[in-house]
Amino acid sequence: MVEAGKQFRRVNGHMHLRSLRDTLERITRPVATTGHTDTVTAA
Repeated sequence: MVEAGKQFRRVNGHMHLRSLRDTLERITRPVATTGHTDTVTAA
């Protein structure tokens, strides 16, 4: 296990991954409903 641990390398920017994830989650949240209660009839 110790030998395997020495072979792994960190990804450039690994320190910013949490911030990136939080930003992406905030940006990609589904848009809230508009609250329309009117009945719509199609022609």
